[in-house]
Amino acid sequence: MEPVFEFVSTTMCRDEKVGNCPQVALNVPGTVAVRDSERPDQVVTMTAAGWASLSAAVKAGEFDLL
Repeated sequence: MEPVFEFVSTTMCRDEKVGNCPQVALNVPGTVAVRDSERPDQVVTMTAAGWASLSAAVKAGEFDLL
């Protein structure tokens, strides 16, 4: 049986004027699921350690486009 993820958006993305937003589910132990609100059927999963590494890299600017 596949896990049922309970996705949430950031507070900023809960405004109906905002289009697509990243959504994260943390309700399945040991797994973090991420999706785009405009593509809810495309879910990427990772471990909690993977999420911590990704979050740290984003915060450090590793993926900045500018």
